Amino acid sequence: MTTEAFLLGPDAADWGEALARTSHDVYHLPEYVVMDAPLSGGAPVAVRYDEPGRVLLLPLVLRPIHESGMRDAVSPYGYPGPISNTGPEDGAFWTRAGQAMVDLLHKEGIVTAFVRLHPLLPAPVDALASVGTVVHHGQTVSVDLSLSLEEMWRQTRQTRRNEISKARRAGVDIVVDDWSRFDQWIDTYHDNMRRVGASGYYFFPPAHFHALRTALGDRMHLAVALLDGQLLGGNLFFEYRGFMHSYLQSTRDGNSHHADKLLYDELRRWGRARGNTVFHLGGGLGGAHDSLFAFKAAFGAGRHDFHTWRVVTDPDSYADLLAPGVPVESTMSGRFPPYR
Repeated sequence: MTTEAFLLGPDAADWGEALARTSHDVYHLPEYVVMDAPLSGGAPVAVRYDEPGRVLLLPLVLRPIHESGMRDAVSPYGYPGPISNTGPEDGAFWTRAGQAMVDLLHKEGIVTAFVRLHPLLPAPVDALASVGTVVHHGQTVSVDLSLSLEEMWRQTRQTRRNEISKARRAGVDIVVDDWSRFDQWIDTYHDNMRRVGASGYYFFPPAHFHALRTALGDRMHLAVALLDGQLLGGNLFFEYRGFMHSYLQSTRDGNSHHADKLLYDELRRWGRARGNTVFHLGGGLGGAHDSLFAFKAAFGAGRHDFHTWRVVTDPDSYADLLAPGVPVESTMSGRFPPYR
């Protein structure tokens, strides 16, 4: 049996050909990975593995490791886990693909890989764990858009229903794709990040937002909540192949009149009317069952396990990057890689 694993650049026809053969999402598009890579100071690539009639693709960002001459790999922001035209029930294929990926990255001088799996496009965690470590972080939340509006409302917790109704009575209006409000929303987003004490990574520069819009075109949308012409908040979200994903949401400081709750309600109605199948809200911080998860869980009954896959391709080089005396095996379940 002929098998092969190789790295692809974003302009490679083989990247698009693999996407055409697989169930995939916006996070797997080369234009998305190209836009995300500068945020972590890396280069956009994908690993492709082939067997006769079978293919697996994994987008990655390759980053230099400071003063080492080596590199590591990380998923783009979001959920761009491995995808294949071979189902997760064929664990043997996924194990072979995973091992081929490890061998390829090792040969390319890439010491580790940190991969976020896609909650809605399951991969066989047992197969991936055979060539790395899989960590379960918690669950994410989704809304089934095939449900009737009445059933979606019934699945919404009473407290949220009351707040949504209050927002409507206050006159809050949700407008989709008024891009004249984009820069104003970006300012609101940055203010929101400062208010919650977010790390510097999440302060995506305005140029990134505008470039992402250009790259994704009508696969990215902006919904803003307005009251008397004033912006209360908004949600930047993706729509692709029946999937909707809430990418980033923010509200202004002070009284937002429950605009954040009305945004989720209006967007699920919007998505259903356009024939989408699922609205994925994401989970808590790092997958935790925290207040953010509880906020999202009030809008829908869908629950999906969220995992990360951690791979060490070169144990000796990895050990050299760790603090003296730190055992390699102790570093696989927490922040990974710990030298970052």
